Amino acid sequence: MQQKISFSTYAIIGTMLFGMFFGAGNLIFPIQMGQLAGTNFWPALIGFLVTAIGLPFMGILAFGLSGSNGLRELAGRVHPLFGVVFAMALYLTIGPFFAIPRTATVPFVVGFEPYINPAHGSLYLGLFSFVFFAIVYYFSLNPAKIIDYIGKYLTPAFLVFLFLLIVIAIVKPMGHFGNPAGDYSGLAFITGFKEGYNTMDALASLAFGIVVIHAIKGQGINDPKAIAKATWKSGIFAMVLMMLIYGLITYMGASSVSAIGTYDNGGLIFAAVAQHYFGSFGSILLAIIIVLACLKTSIGLITSCSEFFNHIFPKISYKIFVLILCLVSFIIANFGLNNIIQYAVPVLMLLYPLAIVLILLALCSSLFGHKQSVYAASMFFTFCVSFFDGYSTLVGSLPEATVPLFESIKSFYMDTLPLYDIGLGWILPALVGAIIGYFWPTRSR
Repeated sequence: MQQKISFSTYAIIGTMLFGMFFGAGNLIFPIQMGQLAGTNFWPALIGFLVTAIGLPFMGILAFGLSGSNGLRELAGRVHPLFGVVFAMALYLTIGPFFAIPRTATVPFVVGFEPYINPAHGSLYLGLFSFVFFAIVYYFSLNPAKIIDYIGKYLTPAFLVFLFLLIVIAIVKPMGHFGNPAGDYSGLAFITGFKEGYNTMDALASLAFGIVVIHAIKGQGINDPKAIAKATWKSGIFAMVLMMLIYGLITYMGASSVSAIGTYDNGGLIFAAVAQHYFGSFGSILLAIIIVLACLKTSIGLITSCSEFFNHIFPKISYKIFVLILCLVSFIIANFGLNNIIQYAVPVLMLLYPLAIVLILLALCSSLFGHKQSVYAASMFFTFCVSFFDGYSTLVGSLPEATVPLFESIKSFYMDTLPLYDIGLGWILPALVGAIIGYFWPTRSR
């Protein structure tokens, strides 16, 4: 007999899932996309939602259906060594290299940077990020109580203020949508699709998926079919809430240009919008709430990354990993928000296609009998393209990284692979790899 699950259970798990996903990047990227997309608001938003909502949902669902006990095991379906390497690369990306430093730089940019002398910006960022990560370090050593407290009180407070700001922006719009800028002029959907990579939520779904499964089991749900049902229903609850917020934040950005002008990043845009409606008090209040919300996210990421690396390298204690990750995050945070975003994009262009294909393979695994050769061939062919997507993005911001051999391979891909020019050239190779893997003879033992 299948377990009957109440709506309140779905809501509890869905709210937890929302709290895990919604962090600094979920605020700053849609509002900047809105400014750049302008009148191409809808195609840009739809493309963004595919990668920022659809893929994380499928990632959570993949764990619910696959029965895997963590990312290393799921990625290990390709090969055990790949499982370790891919899991480490993903945890470093959503951890100390990009996502965790961003949790310190976003509240600084929103709440403090507009009020300080630009000449002293680096000094104040250093002081702020030092205090921020000192607090994160302290609570990450024993995080259970503080995460519970912040999740119950600070996240709802943040959402109340955010919705207040959004409602006022809708009732009293700052202006009309402007003309689309850059790639949003002709490729709004695809540009929004790739912008969704920056939230890192599809990658996070692979790291957090097992946490959701444990939370479901913690509600007394143990039947595999009931777990799968609870996973997708809770996921829908969380993703609908995020979809609503994303749409409203993007609208706020699209209508803001004539009132506040354009800025280099979404953190500054958010600060300018808050100041436009509420003055300095509004910006400070928003900054305090974002600091607290980002503390929660940072503590959660430091904790999960430290536990993962402690599992991989058990001779090094959990507390040592907490210290190392906080120090690395502090150093990288001081490169500034713009630089973090700039250098994160090449890594995301490399990892995201691999994550997407892994999620799709896990969801469809029963259709090809869970054959390892399908996983291995499809992921290998995907990597052969996504590596050059990451390289191309890196060279765009760092021309001195150009490698002549890589340029020749890029030209070959450009001439032969469909959709390569818009960053989706990995789709056909992934499909071809899956087909080759399906018909690859299985070794007899």
